Amino acid sequence: MVMSRSDVEELTKDQLLPIWEGEQERLDRIDRWYRWQHDPVKTPRGATPELKALVELSKTPWLNLVVSTIAQTMYVDGYRSPNGEQFTVVPWRAWQRNDFDARQLAIHRGALAYGYSYATAMPGEVDGERAAVLRGVSPRRMQAVYADPAEDDWPMYAVRVERNGRAQMIRVLDDEAEYWLTTERGQPELIEYRTHGLGVCPVVRYWDHRDLDGRTPGEVEPYIPVAARINKTAFDRMMTQHYASWKVRTIAGMVRPEGASDAEVQQKKLQLRQDDILIAEDPDTKFGTLDETPLDGFIRAWESDIEALAAVTQTPTHALTGKLINLSAEALAAARAALVQKVVEIRTGYGKGHGQLLRLAAFIEGDEAAATDFEAHVTWQDMEIRSLSQAVDALGKGVQMLQIPPRALWPRIPGVTKADVDEWARMAEEDDSVGALLDELRAQSEAAAVDAAAVGAPDGGDGRGV
Repeated sequence: MVMSRSDVEELTKDQLLPIWEGEQERLDRIDRWYRWQHDPVKTPRGATPELKALVELSKTPWLNLVVSTIAQTMYVDGYRSPNGEQFTVVPWRAWQRNDFDARQLAIHRGALAYGYSYATAMPGEVDGERAAVLRGVSPRRMQAVYADPAEDDWPMYAVRVERNGRAQMIRVLDDEAEYWLTTERGQPELIEYRTHGLGVCPVVRYWDHRDLDGRTPGEVEPYIPVAARINKTAFDRMMTQHYASWKVRTIAGMVRPEGASDAEVQQKKLQLRQDDILIAEDPDTKFGTLDETPLDGFIRAWESDIEALAAVTQTPTHALTGKLINLSAEALAAARAALVQKVVEIRTGYGKGHGQLLRLAAFIEGDEAAATDFEAHVTWQDMEIRSLSQAVDALGKGVQMLQIPPRALWPRIPGVTKADVDEWARMAEEDDSVGALLDELRAQSEAAAVDAAAVGAPDGGDGRGV
């Protein structure tokens, strides 16, 4: 049943808004480290602008690179069902119509960065027909409430908040309707509602490494201390480089001129060029230098911190450092093995979310068979880095040695999308139809020749037809 005005306003004020607000501080901190507005390195009280500038220069968005390295290996390019292609037409059409080839990227990145993200499927219209409207939503703008966050697929409620100056525009979703509220007068007030009649709260959650307690840490929050250590090491190096990375010349035994003011001494301060020679009249005057502070130790510590980040995030070290020296194909595969295993695990969770979203889209568009096809699943584009010749050679051996149908291996060719495979299938069917026509014409011609020889062929004198 649709909630009453008082129930919606009370639920929003007492439960949903506090849940959303309580998560914002944690998500904002993650967002700072995911982007490039890190928490600064602590400096002494009264730090100079020069020192503060070095703090800003020491920041590097390492965790953004970790997220990007994983996200760039994840791209959905198809939807399949072992029950037949007819079970995938409507869901995949909804995917394409809502431009989810592009929208999926933001959903994946959001779930990787914050630990979870959302997508909604709402009824709409296209050319006068009922259609599913699919959208991705950041967890910084939406929070879903589950009876059991570790087990439940569908939430009880979801609240989406859009700030509009001091006021907030709030949308609340449940299993029957969507409610619009505003806080212009300080308290949530219902403006209107629309029923959707889907029987579930139409919000799908994408999660990263969810455990049995429903926790989803993501790829940023657990590694903030490691990234902060890298920034601190970088700051120490830059401070040493700025203040103590050159030799300091010293003079002992030189007397200050009598009657010279501080301003005159500063104005006449000795400025040395490369070819200058220092001469002192007093034989007791001694010239010397103080050695610069070596930076090698800081650089080694910085590289060690980066290697630690690569280890705990299962990111190939060369992806963070950019160093790639004379590595064979086998060495590259070994370097990426941990990342590949991690991506397979993450794809499993995200694939479940995409399948859930597409089944709901099929239900909205009236395809009950596709909506209840739990064997259907999305397919991921092969993003492994290897040469085309190696891939084709391996796939060809699969056809020859294992008798795998050639068409089944088309999607596994690197860089090939579902659109490419569909186009190839159409071209193959056209070629097959022409070949079948030629075979039929050839068979008819041969049959006509045999008939002509049997009926009216002249005798050659030896009992055989000519």
